[in-house]
Amino acid sequence: MTGYDDMIAALRFPRAYPHPVAGVEHIETHISHVFLAGDYAYKIKKPVNLGFLDFSSLERRHLFCQEELRLNARLAPHLYLEVVPITGTPEGPYLGGVGPALEYAVKMRRFDQTGLLSTRPLEGDLPERVAERVAAFHAAIPAVGEDQPFGTAEAVLGPMLANFEAIRFRSRDEVILNRLVSLEAWTRNRHAELLPQLRQRRAEGFVRECHGDMHRGNIALDEGEILIFDGIEFNPALRWIDVQSELAFLLMDLEEAGEQGPARRLLNRYLELTGDYAGLGVLNFYQVYRALVRAKVRAIRLSQPDLAPEEVERDRCALADYLTLAEGYTQPRQPRLCLIHGVSGSGKSRLGLGLRARLPLIHLRSDIERKRLFGLTAHARTHPGTISSGIYAPDAGEQTYGRLLALAETLLTAGYSPLVDATFLKGKQRAPFLALARAKGLPCQMLACEAPTAVLRERVRRRAEEGADPSEAGVEVLEAQLASRESLTLEELALTIPVDTTQADCLEELIERLAAACHWPLA
Repeated sequence: MTGYDDMIAALRFPRAYPHPVAGVEHIETHISHVFLAGDYAYKIKKPVNLGFLDFSSLERRHLFCQEELRLNARLAPHLYLEVVPITGTPEGPYLGGVGPALEYAVKMRRFDQTGLLSTRPLEGDLPERVAERVAAFHAAIPAVGEDQPFGTAEAVLGPMLANFEAIRFRSRDEVILNRLVSLEAWTRNRHAELLPQLRQRRAEGFVRECHGDMHRGNIALDEGEILIFDGIEFNPALRWIDVQSELAFLLMDLEEAGEQGPARRLLNRYLELTGDYAGLGVLNFYQVYRALVRAKVRAIRLSQPDLAPEEVERDRCALADYLTLAEGYTQPRQPRLCLIHGVSGSGKSRLGLGLRARLPLIHLRSDIERKRLFGLTAHARTHPGTISSGIYAPDAGEQTYGRLLALAETLLTAGYSPLVDATFLKGKQRAPFLALARAKGLPCQMLACEAPTAVLRERVRRRAEEGADPSEAGVEVLEAQLASRESLTLEELALTIPVDTTQADCLEELIERLAAACHWPLA
């Protein structure tokens, strides 16, 4: 046993800590040891060099402890406290104190592990809250500079290929090796196809100093707050990444856990907040990469000599499952265009929110995109004097429908199904979307939201009083819409499903109908 191993063994005893400790819990990963002691947790880096990280010297481990503190304070400032030396002797280590440092540890406030998202379903509004936290973080962190080497289109491929090499180095399973050949070929081909978009995204500021390891096990609900912790400190190239790569890890992890519904809700909310719909063009590319990161971690664990037989079997199965997940992301999708229309108060957005949680749809809301066009947040109040003034003037309306059409085309091209949520009162507003579907040879479905006029008026009045909806349409606007709307053509009627939004079961019936017609799995 080395001096390092002696120290790790001795840190399992309460006498090593400068505060009251009844017992110590030890958690080991492939790159670190974590000791849960009293009110605190101490994370110590293993003296390893795995290629993508190098903790081989004490000086490097000290440096990366300091980096871990700096980086994680961005998302969990009350969790990460300080870097402390481990002094004493390997057989009698002590956290803090005087004398030469044997090692260094990151000291963290301990929190209830039952709050980890890896131990609980994402219920209630938790998917949206996580999306809001991530979107705000991405908006606040710095974008890569032109003179920095990180996140170039060419550099993106390196870590991806390194995953394949790491798995091959540690696996002798012929089935696994054959699957890696196909996945690597897809990765190389897709990278070549995406080079222009990857370059454009870096130039537009989407490569930022991210968290780098954002999955359910690194997110917790702590006393009502979203904590995101344990970001990558050991390799700047793995955190200076496209924000879609960060999002891809979390979505992949949710989908691997069977949380497809929360994943869809999180993705839709993130896109609403950021407007980064173009990023969906690279999302699957990064999801394949992220699934292979997790497969690599399992392969590294399998190479450790002290695993119990049940651990070996668990990790072998998990490795194969992550390869299956990655293969799923390489498969082409069959998108379709869905339009949801009706006058204000007809229940379009409420219906859209329900549909996007259960079906593979990307929800485009005219009320949000209109305000984004004019540099406003979704809930900004512009207090329009009439239906034809300010951001609701006719030319602004044309710009809004133009933006929705462009976004719908972007999504369809990327293989995603847009659910375009707008009033669509005029034939000239609907026609370009139907033409888009025809041009791409894709099916189009129209959902017509309906409700009695008295119900419409009451909904709009109540919504205006509450002021919590992106829409600013009041009763006056509703009356103008009712007077000016144009009937659907025969062609449009053939594509339309009428939806009486006053019926309690209208959402479930529509979900089942669409899922059956489109061959979509239900979340």
